[in-house]
Amino acid sequence: MKFHHRRFGGSCLNNPKVEDNSDANNPIPPHLVIMVNGIVGSSHDWRYGAEQFLKRLPDKVIVHRSECNSSKLTFDGVDTMGERLAEEVLSIVRCWPGLQKISFVAHSLGGLVARYAIARLFDYSKTLEAGVTCRNCDCKEEAECTKNCTEQHYEARIAGLEPMNFITFATPHLGSRGHRQLPFLCGIPFLERRASQTAHLIVGRTGKHLFLMDNDDGKPPLLLRMIEDSDDLKFMSALCVFKRRVAYANANFDHMVGWRTSSIRRQHELPKVKTF
Repeated sequence: MKFHHRRFGGSCLNNPKVEDNSDANNPIPPHLVIMVNGIVGSSHDWRYGAEQFLKRLPDKVIVHRSECNSSKLTFDGVDTMGERLAEEVLSIVRCWPGLQKISFVAHSLGGLVARYAIARLFDYSKTLEAGVTCRNCDCKEEAECTKNCTEQHYEARIAGLEPMNFITFATPHLGSRGHRQLPFLCGIPFLERRASQTAHLIVGRTGKHLFLMDNDDGKPPLLLRMIEDSDDLKFMSALCVFKRRVAYANANFDHMVGWRTSSIRRQHELPKVKTF
């Protein structure tokens, strides 16, 4: 398999984090896949996954393994990492003007970072040119259509591209606070309380965000704010525009992320599973 490498920002050459199978005789693939690592991770975590994408979809995707949040940079907080990822995605898009679609595949903390980033990248673009009436309504004249169906003249975009798939693996969407949400603590109440109080000493602002202990300028915890749109960040609107949204969760043997938080369910909603 032949790899051609590009770089985000400035020159678009010689970066192994962006991979595609295009060459001089084939068009550039239209679909950008952004892969995001988890806490204390790096772009290398997704190397095998990126290779599999290219083997199965060689002429359809460009795969970028995010490199802006790695190692101790993952301690800086979900918002800071999300801003970095948004800038990185925009840089990649500028290097590939022929891109049409975008998908995100994220692991663990990377899922929260990606959710923040898409809220920053969310925008509406005009889909109808002047003088073209809306096809999805019964308006007979352009003026009437413009007045009654303005919202149909716009199409949601993420970084200017059509949003396709948003996929997370073992992401603590509800945070790590609560009973058995950090499984290696074995559900011991004392340890779970201490974890909430001391996580920021180990993993910085990210720890505060995961345990819902942040209180920036008197605002609710960030993860609570991310379940609805705000004036400047459309968290839910951005998520809703993806054609497919999937959250994969481990029912057993995940020592870092609880089943409830990664599958976004209440305790009584979890099905019973057999242990082996």
